[in-house]
Amino acid sequence: MFKRILLSTVLLISVLACTANADETAIKKTLLEKFPGAAIASITKTPYSGLYEVLIDGQIAYTDENAHYLFVGSVVDLKTRQNLTNERLDKLNAVKFDSLPFADAIKTVKGNGKRKLAIFSDPDCPYCRKLEQELTKVSNVTIYTFLYPIVSLHPDANANAKAIWCAPDRNKAWDDAMLRGVMPKNNGSCKNPVESNIALGNKYRVTGTPTLIFENGQRVPGMVPADKINEMLDAAGKEK
Repeated sequence: MFKRILLSTVLLISVLACTANADETAIKKTLLEKFPGAAIASITKTPYSGLYEVLIDGQIAYTDENAHYLFVGSVVDLKTRQNLTNERLDKLNAVKFDSLPFADAIKTVKGNGKRKLAIFSDPDCPYCRKLEQELTKVSNVTIYTFLYPIVSLHPDANANAKAIWCAPDRNKAWDDAMLRGVMPKNNGSCKNPVESNIALGNKYRVTGTPTLIFENGQRVPGMVPADKINEMLDAAGKEK
């Protein structure tokens, strides 16, 4: 008797799982008919109001089970005041820190280097330079700087990034460029990771610089003050 009940339960779960997958497949098909070429990474049923979460072009939207309506905006838990959409997007956009190709980054060790931070940075980006000023106040950290020129905003950034990498002392060249406004004088013709860094950033949908990635996988776009960086480094280290 128990075995029959157990078998029935397993079959019911299997049917429900197949139904859920079928719903998500049908929703994706319908959405693609309405938005041809859209990059729909995932569709997941949410625990609230029968909505389905759609990760589309790196953003979260919501739809009903028939994909008749599309909702764009944040879902907020009114009891806790938590923005559930932002929390979910942070989780979906998290980067597996240890999988980053650190050999393609400028490595800077400050103090004991115990804490870890990766940064996608453009040598011609003014906010990146402000971030570097803040980082002079942060110690006991290992920083991996991925040179990530955004040529649509800074036409010379690609050449400058390659010149920094090809300098005899790239750490000094980076500091000179970002803290003192002095670019190295070479043609950047050495073997460098700039193009592969651009591909990496595109893979992770890095759309602006600076973008910080902490050891727990959390990413933070934009210039962050030193006290906040220290706070987030400590929190990331504990989670790790």
